[in-house]
Amino acid sequence: MNTINVTIKDRLALITLNRGKSNALNGEMITELTDMLHNIANDQNIGGAIIAGKENFFSAGLDLIELYGYNEEEAKSFWKLFLDFAAKITAFKKPLVAAINGHAPAGGCVIALACDARVMAEGKYIIGLNEVPVGIIVPDSIFNLYAFWLGKANASRSLLEGKLFSPEEALQIGLVDELVNPDSIMTAAERRIRKYMALEPNTWQQSKLNIRKELIAATSADQSAALEIMLAQWWAPSTRNLLKMIIDNLQKK
Repeated sequence: MNTINVTIKDRLALITLNRGKSNALNGEMITELTDMLHNIANDQNIGGAIIAGKENFFSAGLDLIELYGYNEEEAKSFWKLFLDFAAKITAFKKPLVAAINGHAPAGGCVIALACDARVMAEGKYIIGLNEVPVGIIVPDSIFNLYAFWLGKANASRSLLEGKLFSPEEALQIGLVDELVNPDSIMTAAERRIRKYMALEPNTWQQSKLNIRKELIAATSADQSAALEIMLAQWWAPSTRNLLKMIIDNLQKK
């Protein structure tokens, strides 16, 4: 695996995102994450998983620099891959906790939202769905994931203004469950997931699937129509101009 590292300790899998400085998501990384979650779900010797980032970044979201250069066929394949991944991680039946050690906007936030709990490091970090100001239309499947934790009113307001939360704001609104010193984040995440893993596994997993029944249906539904709307806006001149400005700023840093 080129973009993630995985270690197993006492029936717990630790998935560390490991792609460049900011863990920006591309097709390879999403494929590796999808395959690894599938393997963990079907391995009776693993009871749960933690997803963590590194060096002040959980994940900065999608790799806009790479995506910007895609042709129409590549862009369509990528967005389909990402929406399929969102469906699969949402329906992952075993305990899954996000150890958010740094920034987690956009796609990074989507990964965290699909987890059962989110432990975030204290510090000058951001988390949230900021796609709208970038010119990217958020499909209802991803909005439903946001609203699952924030409630529809807060999710609507936050999504439409592209609100990015500080760790303290994220805790207050229910986007994360716990704030800890960065040095303690793995300890806190493991403590939380071990509580889940200590319970009767079939009962816990079936209860999770029951609770998420509507959410799983929304993310697993046919996304073709939503994808076509997203792609039309993706190629619109206004969005291309916004993305070019963002990419130019990223490449200057």
